[in-house]
Amino acid sequence: IFALTVLFGVRLLLGKTLGGEASKRRVLVLGAGPRAARLEELARREGSGFAIVGYVAMNDGPVAVKHAVNRNSIKNLNSHVVRHGASEVVLALEERRNALPLSDLLRIKTTGVHVNDLSSFLERETGRVDLDSLNPSWLIFSDGFSSGRRISSAGKRLFDILVSAAILILTAPLIGITALAVKLESKGPAFFRQRRVGLYGQPFEILKIRSMREDAEVGGKAVWAQKDDPRVTRVGQIIRKLRIDELPQAWTVLKGEMSLVGPRPERPQFVSDLEARLPFYAERHVVKPGITGWAQINFPYGASIEDARQKLEYDLYYAKNYTPFLDLLILLQTIRVVIWPEGAR
Repeated sequence: IFALTVLFGVRLLLGKTLGGEASKRRVLVLGAGPRAARLEELARREGSGFAIVGYVAMNDGPVAVKHAVNRNSIKNLNSHVVRHGASEVVLALEERRNALPLSDLLRIKTTGVHVNDLSSFLERETGRVDLDSLNPSWLIFSDGFSSGRRISSAGKRLFDILVSAAILILTAPLIGITALAVKLESKGPAFFRQRRVGLYGQPFEILKIRSMREDAEVGGKAVWAQKDDPRVTRVGQIIRKLRIDELPQAWTVLKGEMSLVGPRPERPQFVSDLEARLPFYAERHVVKPGITGWAQINFPYGASIEDARQKLEYDLYYAKNYTPFLDLLILLQTIRVVIWPEGAR
C-alpha cells in the first residue's frame, strides 16, 4: 500500500515519471481481447511507466489486438517471456475458465518475473480501483482495507482536531465577512445545513456558506450540481473558486463526523440511486467522508452517473490504500488547486 502511494505521489507531484523509454518497466500481456486493448491504450498515454513488449492470444475470446502471437505457436511460454526481456506479466484474459495457464505462470514466477492480474495492475498504474475488471474475490483477498491502520487512524483523528480547530480560529473573520456579503447580495440565510451520508452509511449534517440562490432546489428535490451552475450567485462564484464556502465544514470535522481528507459525502437521495446503479458504491463509506479527497484532485467537476462511477474508482482506491502520506499528498494537491484553480471539486 505504501509503495502504491509513493509511486503515485511521485507521478502526481512531478507530473511525469523520470527518464524515457529505457526506464519503463517491460510488460508482456497474456490476452488479446478488449481487456488487453485497454492496456495498449494506457501504455500510449503520456507519463506511462510501462511499455508493452508483446501480447499472447490465449484463445479465451474475441481478439482485439491483431498483432498478438497465438499461444499455440509458442513452444515454451517461459522462454518467450525471457526472450522479450519482460519484467512483468499481466493477465488480461476475457474468460479465465479453462484458459488460465497455471503451470506456465508458475515457471514464469520462479524465474523472477512478476505476475499480476489486471485489476491490481490497473490499480497501481491509474490510482483507481477499476470497476470493469473488478470482482468481489479480488477485494476480499487483495491487500488493503487493513485493520492494522488503527494507529494511523488515531493519528489522523488527532491531526483533524488540531487543524480543524486552527482553521475555525484563523478564518473566523473571513467566514464572518463572507457571510455578510452573502446576506447583502441575496435573500436567505448566510449558512445552510444539508443532510449527507457518512461513515458506515450514517447520516449527518454538513454546514457550508450558501453559494446558491435560496430557491436553488424547488420542492426540496435533490439536483446534481453542474459546472458553471446558473443557480450560483456572484458572491457564490468567488467563494466556490477559493473554496471559502467549505470552511465551516471544519466544525463538522472537529465534531468527528468528517475528516479533512476522505471521499466527498453525498446526499441520501443520490446515495440510494448510486448504490442501485454502481457496484461496490457502499464500500466508499468504510472511511470517514472528507472536505477534500483523492477523487477531487484527480477528476474534474462531474455531474452524471458516469462521472460518479469514475469518482467511485478513486474513492475505493483511497479507502483501500489509505496512509498518512497519501493524506498529506492530497492536502498539498488541494492547496495547489486552490492557488491555481483547475476545476476539480
